[in-house]
Amino acid sequence: MIPNRFFFVCILFLMSTAAVAQKESGRKINVKITPLSNCTVYLGSYYGIGQLYADTALLDASGSGVFRGKKILTPGMYFLISPRNKILTEFLLDSNQRFSIVADTNQLANATISGSPENLVFKKYITFASTFVEQTNKLNENYKSAKSENEKNSIVLKQRDWGRKLDKFKDSIIHTFPTSLTTLFLTAGKIPGLPDSMVVKTKADTLKAARYIKKHFWDDVPFNDDRLLYTPFFEHKIDTYFNFYVPPQADSVIKDMQYMLLYARTGKEMYPYLLNKFTNRYYNAQQVGQNKVFLYLFNEFYQKGDTVRLNPQSKKLIFDRAYQLMANQVGDPAPALDMTNINNKPISLYNIKAPYTMVVFWDPSCTHCQKEIPRIDSMYRAKWKGMGLKLFSVNINSALQADVVKFIADKHLDPEWVHGYQTDEAAKAIASKGQLSYLQLYDVADTPTLYLLDDKKRIIAKGLRMEQMDALMSVKENIKK
Repeated sequence: MIPNRFFFVCILFLMSTAAVAQKESGRKINVKITPLSNCTVYLGSYYGIGQLYADTALLDASGSGVFRGKKILTPGMYFLISPRNKILTEFLLDSNQRFSIVADTNQLANATISGSPENLVFKKYITFASTFVEQTNKLNENYKSAKSENEKNSIVLKQRDWGRKLDKFKDSIIHTFPTSLTTLFLTAGKIPGLPDSMVVKTKADTLKAARYIKKHFWDDVPFNDDRLLYTPFFEHKIDTYFNFYVPPQADSVIKDMQYMLLYARTGKEMYPYLLNKFTNRYYNAQQVGQNKVFLYLFNEFYQKGDTVRLNPQSKKLIFDRAYQLMANQVGDPAPALDMTNINNKPISLYNIKAPYTMVVFWDPSCTHCQKEIPRIDSMYRAKWKGMGLKLFSVNINSALQADVVKFIADKHLDPEWVHGYQTDEAAKAIASKGQLSYLQLYDVADTPTLYLLDDKKRIIAKGLRMEQMDALMSVKENIKK
């Protein structure tokens, strides 16, 4: 069964329709599906990690119907869908979109397609691939029940032999039908294997093998070819590449993204799709330092005008997020924090003079904060105070300021903490000017959130745990010595 929602969910882009370049002949796909009758069937396609409805056809009493339209659909991998949302049969749709499909729901593997040479090639591959799956499944079951190491080794050799057979068959398709859609998909979906001369035994061998696979991962893959989007494997291959073969450091990620996006520029659908995918992936980066990736996308694409496919709400989300991140990059001056202290007196972050300042954003109602703040206080008394560090605490929940005062007293926090909060009047004044709040400027999504600043209030680190902050300060102190 497939999901009832045949569309790709996207919070940023208004996606283009599947129908593209109009041709005089248009599309006319005749279908006859036994024993269905007097019902509606659907034409669907893969699209990235999702699926799309592409067309509908009404079957008559004999089970015959037509998918008809003045425009051809973007070529790719398509399928027929029953009235109950079940995939009936898959096929390829190339530029020739005038052919016939005959299928029986009780014998779907025997569906026939007439008038489409492309699907003759595809059928050859599917038939062999089905045999491969059947044989390897049997071998896997035999391996589980094997009683000796010799028997297991024999089965492994047979598995490898079938793998070589499949690779050889794919190569024969690619060589015999070099311009076919099947060849494009086989080439693009292929994960490179290691040469026979490369033996993996040591850690160094493993790294060398990973570098080899990364280097050849995208051999002969045209990133500007929209047809690749209409497959169930292409986006998964991209995710595999970035999850396992691209180092998480921002510069490495940016280098590979830049190659893909610049190559895809001439792809009517591919380019905006990839830009959207990478924007979603790094909008809220999960790795420290990867916010730089989102800022790269913003500065090199959105800031330069690639916003034509954005609706106003999406554009605001992207631009606000970029300005928010720009305000708190490591090495940049921290945004000003002009607050009110527990005695209702004005205080300012930039008035604190110290070689280090740690800003702690917290909420007195947060149970994690209730545990972490005393731990930070203990570390401060035991070690950080001796390094000259000052603590600047910001209560993000101004309605509970009285709870903060009680918490400070109950936990006996060091009196040298500087405790501040923003009054409702100050928050309203900032909002009335259309300015970002301090929560946005400091990207405070969770509590507690820690920032470590140097003597000039430049950001040394952000978003790290207390122990990580401590380790970082120890390294910096050792460098001084």
